[in-house]
Amino acid sequence: MRFVSRILIGVAAATALAVGAPAAANATTATATTTATSASHYYDADWGPYYSSDHKASSEGHVTVDKQAYKFWYWKTYKKHVKFCWFDKQGDKHCKWIWKTYKKKVFVWKYKYFYTVDSTLTNYKWWGHRKFVCAWETFKVVNFDGSSYFKSFKNCSKHPADYSFDGWNAAHIYVDVSRGNYYSPKGYHSGWQDVYHHA
Repeated sequence: MRFVSRILIGVAAATALAVGAPAAANATTATATTTATSASHYYDADWGPYYSSDHKASSEGHVTVDKQAYKFWYWKTYKKHVKFCWFDKQGDKHCKWIWKTYKKKVFVWKYKYFYTVDSTLTNYKWWGHRKFVCAWETFKVVNFDGSSYFKSFKNCSKHPADYSFDGWNAAHIYVDVSRGNYYSPKGYHSGWQDVYHHA
């Protein structure tokens, strides 16, 4: 009887180990997948929602940034102490040490940061006075060198509208949500709100 009990206990332990092993393997795989996904972008985050001052327009979305390395080549100038010799008219040899300038092509690693901004623009009041029938979002992108440009989108329907744009080397990205007509924003600005800030 004791011998049978020991066999049954051994079988139960082996079964528990066999069931637990795949579960542990799956947990390890899930953790590795999550880590790989989160490490695939230099920056990956949601932004918003932000609203026009009358709360009849909203904008929200997602921004991803990818870091790409490249070689930047340039000419490097350096000086070297060398022995310079010559012969005079009598055939006598003379030498002296001089500094001579040389150039060589070298590189340093630099990086570009490619970004993609996705947005969903919602218009909560698409009827009424024509001056304010559309929702507007205006993005301001400030580059590393201090220059900037603007990108605007509108939504004059009752359904949310999705937009996207991309570029590279942005130091800051802001958005202003407002109301307007079919051609341009006219009022109820939210002011500049943060979308992305380069660390």
